[in-house]
Amino acid sequence: MSGGLNVIVDVHAHVLLPSLQAGVEQRAPELVAEAAALELRRNGAESLKVNGGMIGARIQKLTDVRARLADMDEQGVHRQWVSASPNHFYPWAPEGIAVWAAGEANRLIAEHVAEAPDRLVGLGLVPLQHPERIVEYLDDAVLGRGLAGVEISSFAGDVELSDSRLEPFWARAAELGCVVFLHPFGCSLDERLDRFYLSNTVGQPTENAVALSHLIFSGVLDRHPGLRIVVAHGGGYLPLSIGRSDHAWKARPEARGCEHAPSTYLRRLWFDTVVHDPVALRRLVETVGGSRVLLGTDYPFDMGLDDPVAFLGSASLPKEIVDRIAGGNAEQLLDTRVRA
Repeated sequence: MSGGLNVIVDVHAHVLLPSLQAGVEQRAPELVAEAAALELRRNGAESLKVNGGMIGARIQKLTDVRARLADMDEQGVHRQWVSASPNHFYPWAPEGIAVWAAGEANRLIAEHVAEAPDRLVGLGLVPLQHPERIVEYLDDAVLGRGLAGVEISSFAGDVELSDSRLEPFWARAAELGCVVFLHPFGCSLDERLDRFYLSNTVGQPTENAVALSHLIFSGVLDRHPGLRIVVAHGGGYLPLSIGRSDHAWKARPEARGCEHAPSTYLRRLWFDTVVHDPVALRRLVETVGGSRVLLGTDYPFDMGLDDPVAFLGSASLPKEIVDRIAGGNAEQLLDTRVRA
């Protein structure tokens, strides 16, 4: 439970949208089958079987607001940021289906959080693989549906986060002052990670590190300093090995696309606490600063934190920093948004 903390905010929690998935399957059955084959290749049959049982046992938690609120009460969480389960990214979808899915996701997420507006904050979706349509659906999420921002993956098709076609998106997100929640889904290492659940344990932190490196080295954060990017899984491997990036920035001319050493940009981002190791959490705080870490759970998946407050306490951080991570930083991040 809360243990005397002023406010506890979970910034990393998911909702499943069955009607959206059904609509996509109806519109593109062949493409859905191809995507499923890719998931099998990337994850392996054993992990997909376990995933199916795990998600099946948690459907109510993923869809029912009453179950969500009951679990939040049990965890001592006062507010929760709700984003779509990443299987709803549909990075393979052609434009017509992709924009329909993004708009439908924004509508459904807004409806979900509206059932408990004092406790739930929503993050929508954009069609990342179609850069020319992204600003439209960012506006749909933030201005049209009143969501706090959007969730994006680490890449989509040939679109990396350094892609120049995303410049209007970054500019608009900075202008709106909205949250951009970076949460990978799938890793392009494919069959090398198809056993032992490496697709998640290695793939997710790898994708975080690659995506952040694209943002940093390409100068996106130089050009758009007002961005409010929140990174899942503590940023993956990058905060723990940022010294190598700094060395490359000094030694290699092709790594000088950003104005400053890469480590300085980590203090312009925000990171959740889903790192599973108190030593790693302390190192994250040391690297990015106590004002840049936010409590997260990855609710309700099995790779999440069931008792996020206890985990935060296990890192032996100063009380002031614990209070900020538990909820103060997240509250400030939303309270200081530009009101468009």
